[in-house]
Amino acid sequence: MNLALIGPSGVGKGTHAAALCARFDLHHIATGELFREHLQSRTALGLLARRYMEQGELVPDEVVDAMIEEWCEQHPPWQGILFDGFPRTVEQARFLDGLLQRFNLPLDAVIYLRASDAEITRRLAGRVICRHCNTPWHRTLHPPLQAGYCDLCHGDLLPRPDDTPALVETRLRVFHRTTGPLLEHYTDSGHLAIVNGEGTPAEVGGRLTEFLAALEDGHAPFATRAQAAGIIATERLAQLPAHLARPSLDLVLLGGPGSGKGTQAERLCAVLKLPHLATGDLFRDNLKRHTELGRLARTYMDRGELVPDDVTESMVEERLARPDTHPGFVLDGFPRTLPQASALMEMVSRLNRRLSHVLYIKVTDEAIVRRLSGRLICRDCQAPYHVDFQPPRQTGKCDTCGGELYQRDDDNPNTVRARLATFHRQTEPLIAYYRRAGLLHEIEGEGSVANITARCLAAIRTPTPAEANTPA
Repeated sequence: MNLALIGPSGVGKGTHAAALCARFDLHHIATGELFREHLQSRTALGLLARRYMEQGELVPDEVVDAMIEEWCEQHPPWQGILFDGFPRTVEQARFLDGLLQRFNLPLDAVIYLRASDAEITRRLAGRVICRHCNTPWHRTLHPPLQAGYCDLCHGDLLPRPDDTPALVETRLRVFHRTTGPLLEHYTDSGHLAIVNGEGTPAEVGGRLTEFLAALEDGHAPFATRAQAAGIIATERLAQLPAHLARPSLDLVLLGGPGSGKGTQAERLCAVLKLPHLATGDLFRDNLKRHTELGRLARTYMDRGELVPDDVTESMVEERLARPDTHPGFVLDGFPRTLPQASALMEMVSRLNRRLSHVLYIKVTDEAIVRRLSGRLICRDCQAPYHVDFQPPRQTGKCDTCGGELYQRDDDNPNTVRARLATFHRQTEPLIAYYRRAGLLHEIEGEGSVANITARCLAAIRTPTPAEANTPA
């Protein structure tokens, strides 16, 4: 059997996954543990991920996808697999579908372990984690033999800093926004099973064991669309009507890696006198200033974990609320997925504003490969250069700070193509989403930088369908 066990943080996936693997001879793969192993073993992928983290950047999805792909290549085909907590998004589900098909590994079931938000909040209030081996425990539901100490390594047990009520509420909101399309995907493919995750660990474990036994016998009950309808969140636009929103020029830039959206964002900001909100800069700023969100992100990084979407979204919302964004902003690097697009709509609506235009800078994949293969980055100030399009005055040295220029490991042609595949998988649905909302402008992204800027400005000055259809 090849299975995926999904559900909100705190529902007990890790605890039950270990028991199911022992009983049904399954190989357990948890993405968090896999990520930590690569970091600790200093593999090529681990070093690449570490470099992103040290530069104060979010580790992109394609790095984690590559870790999972490498794991599957080494996995013996005769043993079943239990994916624990993966996939989390419909984009990851499509990646996993293609990966398993390539290795001729059928996916037998995706088990959604369901519990109410109130139950999850109650559970997380009692969760503690070993500071040495990261094993989770619970003060009442799954207590250690000696209070405050891990049974496995005797390390100190401490609450996670992200298990506060406010952060749990945000995390659950992100989970529901992301999980609806995921459940819809697996309901349509006939793989979704919904198992009640409330009750004692023994009761939940019994339900899971009963389902897997039925799956082995060929009589497992799978969810229908009607049964899953109550937990599948339909895609919706939270955009305020223009006549209700405060007038501002709120812009989003979309484009593949190397499409030039960062350069265009800076030029548009200079012309329009708007702040440039780049999520990479925002992430680094929170880490550098040791803000509450930066400290929270650092705790994930120190544990060798990916920083989750709810932390990134909170950083974006805090930045959008600052006074300098009152006339508008240019947002670069967010959103990257449909759930993040929905989150952004909610954010701007809460701030009594609305998106004005979404500019998608279109560049062919081959042009992007050529561009990135010549890209250089300053090791000290991160300023970008290009051997052909934007060479430094002195070869190998930054014009701004004199730092050494180098090529990032992820700018070689093979890695660039992998990044582009992830971009297309994640972002093409996002483009369709904004097109349906009447916000999208497609900008030809090849040619001189000045000509591309002129195209962007012309698009901004052209009313969108959404504006044209808004009553005066």
